[in-house]
Amino acid sequence: MNRTQLFKITCVLLLCTGVQNYVRAQTAPQLGKASVREVIAAMTLEEKAKLLVGAGRGFGPPPAPAPGAAATPATPKPVAAPPPAGPMIGQTDQKVPGAAGVTYAIPRLGIPAIVVSDGPAGVRISPIRKGDSSKTYYATAFPVGTLLASSWDPALVKQVGTAFGYEVREYGIDILLGPGMNIHRNPLGGRNFEYYSEDPLVTGKMAAAMVEGIQSNGVGTSIKHYVANNQETHRNTVNTIVSERAMREIYLRGFEIAVKEAQPWTVMTSYNKLNGTYTSERQDLVTTVLRNEWGFKGFVMTDWGGGRDPIAQMNAGNDLIMPGNPAQAKAIIDAVNNKQLDEKVLNANVEHVLNIILKSPAFANYKYSDAPDLKKDAQVSRMAAAQGMVLLKNSGNPLPFNGVKKVALFGNTSYDIIAGGTGSGNVNKAYTISLAQGLQNGGLQVDDNLLKTYPAYIADARAKMPKPQRGMGMFAGPPPVPQMTIADADVQQDAANDDIAVITIGRNAGEGADRKLPDDYYLSDAEKALIKSVSDAFHAKGKKVVMVLNIGGVIEAASWRDEVDGILLAWQPGLEAGNAITDVLSGKVNPSGKLATTFPMDYKDVPSAKNFPGKEFPDQATGEGFRRQMPAEVTYEDGIYVGYRYYSTYKVDPAYEFGYGMSYTTFGYAGLKLSSLAFKGKLTATVTITNTGKVAGKEVAELYLSAPAAKLDKPVIELKGFAKTKLLQPGESQTLSFELDAKSLASYDTAQEAWVADAGNYTVSVGASSKDIKQTAMFKLGKEMVVEKDDKVLTPQVAITEMTGK
Repeated sequence: MNRTQLFKITCVLLLCTGVQNYVRAQTAPQLGKASVREVIAAMTLEEKAKLLVGAGRGFGPPPAPAPGAAATPATPKPVAAPPPAGPMIGQTDQKVPGAAGVTYAIPRLGIPAIVVSDGPAGVRISPIRKGDSSKTYYATAFPVGTLLASSWDPALVKQVGTAFGYEVREYGIDILLGPGMNIHRNPLGGRNFEYYSEDPLVTGKMAAAMVEGIQSNGVGTSIKHYVANNQETHRNTVNTIVSERAMREIYLRGFEIAVKEAQPWTVMTSYNKLNGTYTSERQDLVTTVLRNEWGFKGFVMTDWGGGRDPIAQMNAGNDLIMPGNPAQAKAIIDAVNNKQLDEKVLNANVEHVLNIILKSPAFANYKYSDAPDLKKDAQVSRMAAAQGMVLLKNSGNPLPFNGVKKVALFGNTSYDIIAGGTGSGNVNKAYTISLAQGLQNGGLQVDDNLLKTYPAYIADARAKMPKPQRGMGMFAGPPPVPQMTIADADVQQDAANDDIAVITIGRNAGEGADRKLPDDYYLSDAEKALIKSVSDAFHAKGKKVVMVLNIGGVIEAASWRDEVDGILLAWQPGLEAGNAITDVLSGKVNPSGKLATTFPMDYKDVPSAKNFPGKEFPDQATGEGFRRQMPAEVTYEDGIYVGYRYYSTYKVDPAYEFGYGMSYTTFGYAGLKLSSLAFKGKLTATVTITNTGKVAGKEVAELYLSAPAAKLDKPVIELKGFAKTKLLQPGESQTLSFELDAKSLASYDTAQEAWVADAGNYTVSVGASSKDIKQTAMFKLGKEMVVEKDDKVLTPQVAITEMTGK
């Protein structure tokens, strides 16, 4: 046989083999046509590992299968688990520039990549792509989570979520990395603005409403950060030590409500350790509690760079490691090949991920527009912002404005409003309406001299600031501009010329750092001086002073509140901030927000003040600069006594209590009725609310329960229900209804590993706040009731000396 004949035969054999392999590739089971388990059976080990490790960093786009190239399992060399990445804020340029990350696509099996994006107050993507500003990709900055919770209106929050999810879908995103729903354990928490409340019921109900609204668009959510991630200090290394009861009643309860009521597509584990083990590596947390006890049906992902051990994460049921790198995938492959990880574990995790991919816009090949109706969504943002603002003081009725034409507008933030927080909670928005603009848009005149002086001062100060530091500091935003000083003589001239003074105080915070006490929780000396100067001058002329708080978290107010006549807590209201604040100041909207988090008299009154943010171990630190990792530890000695549960039980008076908020009208409560005086599985309470004032308004009624304490110590009161009226006209009434189920009566008894309701008398209190109780009633539980048995999980490894309510 000559060389020519040999060449021809070889070509024929190669062609036949190529055709066979091509046919095999074309007949591979396709996601959506074959069952998920058939697709998994056809996946190589490498494909499984890569699907479970995000493709956001290091993988690059997956190769398309060439004709004649059969898929074969990879046989990698042993690879050690990757070093800790540390906390990060995700960003990718694949498919949707500026999104947080993507999963790995497997085209031969019909598995697309899905895109995940921050953040909790609006889509965070790059507004300009490849330097071309002729088309922009801005998103709506909605009000922050704390403001939305202050509305006490799940229907409103769902409406915001629906608008939010529409932008998620139209920008080609499959899953939004939010809502954030950690508890406000301490007012210095850097990301409190993202979260809803100090109370798990409010948190759970608001998160469920947001999830339902977003997911009504056929896109997913990722409720976060699961769990006990209540500080930013050393967030990637801190060991959170907390009792099982506090976990069950306070820190897990909101997540439980959101999962059971709304079924988010995904849950994101937190950075911190929980009782000695990273949350993403705890099977009892991720599988036993989340899936087995609560019935979660989606997949679980890490926070960006969260956890340390990809093998432990796989075993725990943390299905997706984000943002992902090749070393993590290789570590998983190597562990399977070395019999250190059962491939059945990967199969289960892959199944969780594929079930969600099947629901995604990417799988449906949705033709997103990249052009959502931002004008429409801006109006939703403005409406919601006004509904969640809280009127804290209105002495002498300076609000709503009456006969006011010219406003003396003080404070840097009046001209440089804060729409929302920093870090992954930031939104790239086309504009932000300042309060100065909002007042002018509302037909009011702003003092011309102040209108010129403040912006010029702010611009000059900003120009002199150093550039942002490398690392997490790049996401923190610019430092605040020092408060502009105004001469007393100039303030006195303003008092003579203008009808009313409005002072805005601003605060911002975000990912990577907690707040500080000086010049943050407490006002700065310059701010105090401004308040005194303005108040003295305007009161001398018989004119009013109103304070607007444009803040993301609680501040100290008791020391200065008597100097001003009105205080409007505007929180961080989104891109229509100035217009929404003006809607409330002018009376176009009657404020109906109430506090979902307590304002203490002083920081020392906070139950967690003595152990926040815990202790650190510098001798064990690793890394340098912004990558420095400091082992740390925080013990939740406050136990279940968080927020109003502490202030009410220990009789500590706050400046403004949980549930507090004023209106431009008044309301009467009457006719509290219980469906039964003996509890038999469930009970209904009804109360009638009447607008007894002169203008239309809405009222939030709050139902608190006081339970007998036979075996366990218990808070004096706990919120068990809330409802908001429609817009009631003067003289109009509405009857509100509240349902109490067995779990509403129960506390978690660690000794029994069960939710237990003690026998005895229960007091139902309905009121306008946790202190302002209007109506009470009583019912009886004849004998102890075990409501729910749970698994023994999350046990602390050390003894905890907790508050006991005595």
